[in-house]
Amino acid sequence: IRPSAGRAVTKHLGTLYNPLFIYGGVGLGKTHLLQAIGNELVKKHSSKKIKYLSSEKYTSELVDAISKKGMDTFKNKYRKIDALIIDDIHFIAGKEKTQEEFFHTFNSLYQKNKQIIITSDRPPKAISTLEERLRSRFEGGMIADISYPDLETRTAILKSKLKEKKFKISDEVLSYIAANIQKNIRELEGALNRLIAFSQINEITLDLKTTSQILSKIISTPKKKTNLKNIIKEVAEFYDIKTNDLVDHSRKKELVYPR
Repeated sequence: IRPSAGRAVTKHLGTLYNPLFIYGGVGLGKTHLLQAIGNELVKKHSSKKIKYLSSEKYTSELVDAISKKGMDTFKNKYRKIDALIIDDIHFIAGKEKTQEEFFHTFNSLYQKNKQIIITSDRPPKAISTLEERLRSRFEGGMIADISYPDLETRTAILKSKLKEKKFKISDEVLSYIAANIQKNIRELEGALNRLIAFSQINEITLDLKTTSQILSKIISTPKKKTNLKNIIKEVAEFYDIKTNDLVDHSRKKELVYPR
């Protein structure tokens, strides 16, 4: 995702990139980005009502409202805000009542030019049990992909974390970490924390040999054998569908994209 998209939303609340749908794999910083956007919105629009929560929390509140006959209060709470920021929207997939209520909340906010920002671990068309009407709403705005950080970004993240923690390592060690921990930001931070802890506990300065030994289990993770069976299994798990559905002849919409 380009930083300009997040900044543009904070400057043009509800009128540009609405909804803003951000997706990416685990540990790539979606939640961190949402919180940063939310904090910026609060700073720039202090008089506005900004609501940030996970879709799991939204579902929990909805269930509670239904059981206590408090739906009017629930609806007013979410339809009278200026910006709704929802994390992990894929959690509501397959939950009919939650999807129905969120659909009406979405429409109510959108029609009043209220900002909606959503994150997911996959794009709307890849959420197999998401209602088509919600999928259409999500695809009606800007869809932004958070990709894996490149070497330059990983290096910058490490430098930022080191400064934050007031800890120093050599450029050689820094380059080694950035070059070998490539999966996601969370894993990168975890590796750095492990190294810092080892250095402080043992009161030693980290060199390349020690660093490689400490991170050996993370870096030298054996790769899974790639074959058709494993590919089908991985795709089915990612899209939350059965492996039999992938190889079946059904032409259901939710199966076309995964295939």
